[in-house]
Amino acid sequence: MKPPGADTVVVRHGDVNQKSGSVQRDMERRLVANIEALLADRGVDADVEHRWTRPLVHATPETVEAAADAATDAFGVVSASPALVVPAERDAITDALARTARERYDGGTFAVAARRAGDSLPFTSEDVEEFGGRAVWEAVADEFDPEVDLDDPDLTFFVECREDGDAFVFLEKRPGPGGLPLGSQAPLVALVSGGIDSPVAAYEAMKRGAPVVPVYVDLGDYGGPDHEARAMETVRTLADLAPNFDLRPYRVDGGDTVSLLAGTMEQGRMLAFRRFLYRVGERIAEMEGAHGLVTGEAIGQKSSQTARNFGVTSRAADLPVHRPLLTLDKQDIVERAREIGTFRDSTIPAGCNRFAPDQAETNARIDPLRRAEPDDLFERAERAAERAERVEH
Repeated sequence: MKPPGADTVVVRHGDVNQKSGSVQRDMERRLVANIEALLADRGVDADVEHRWTRPLVHATPETVEAAADAATDAFGVVSASPALVVPAERDAITDALARTARERYDGGTFAVAARRAGDSLPFTSEDVEEFGGRAVWEAVADEFDPEVDLDDPDLTFFVECREDGDAFVFLEKRPGPGGLPLGSQAPLVALVSGGIDSPVAAYEAMKRGAPVVPVYVDLGDYGGPDHEARAMETVRTLADLAPNFDLRPYRVDGGDTVSLLAGTMEQGRMLAFRRFLYRVGERIAEMEGAHGLVTGEAIGQKSSQTARNFGVTSRAADLPVHRPLLTLDKQDIVERAREIGTFRDSTIPAGCNRFAPDQAETNARIDPLRRAEPDDLFERAERAAERAERVEH
């Protein structure tokens, strides 16, 4: 819901505010650039103004809704509000609230919640709430009996006053992903299978500001129907959130190695394959200047994903292996996938289920695993990574 005539989006960030002044300025500039890229990619007619702690998207009444939707898809944004901008003066604020009430308030309880930045304005936040509430009441009193509820109102009129002389009147705070602006951290390689977990893990890394280089390893005869297509679709969904970054996935041919492991290993097969994946990812990280790997693993979610096994598989890479979903329950991961839009393309049964052995290794030790896996496992990974191809969206 927006006030009548709203043509500006007020953008709020969270963790960025905790940084030093120079870092905050750099991150805000990055955030502005990312919002601009989202607007341009979606064809939304709007401009972004970099104001300290509060970037503003200047749109039109016709495009302000789409502009708010774009802003709330930008990593680092906590919330955004389509707003009416008026001078930070009592008469202008009361007039804006009265007009908004007549158009948008048609019954139930209400409250006015005000916030004032700085001490230069001739009124306090409490003053705004008092004279603003009176303006709302008087605007609708001839139509129905308004009722104030300061604890749990049906409709809240927000007023945010700034020292620079502007006041913003709005009716909602649309949630964004939070986190840090994409590009404010070093890039990471995201190992994506197309299942539910890995795209969520990649999203969580992006949420903390790290661009991802998606890497998909084809399983050959063990890939199953639509295995690759599923992975590519989830990456496209992520790429739509970062149009000014290169999220074209690498496709790596791992079919020969998968067949070799399936034919020569029973115990520890999945762990050897995971070590192969890590080494592939590390080699591509070297090629791309990335500084770590991201996986969708969670402790105990699968029989091969035990804490002990993580210690064994992680030794395949010198780079850190980041597991953003480490402690999450499966239902929480599924809900997250639904929220970010990757669930539908992730729900075809994974082909690698046919690759899994009948009896999984849950308590692996590194020396027996090294003796059981192919001597040239890492060489195979290196060669596969060097022959990888970038896939166009």
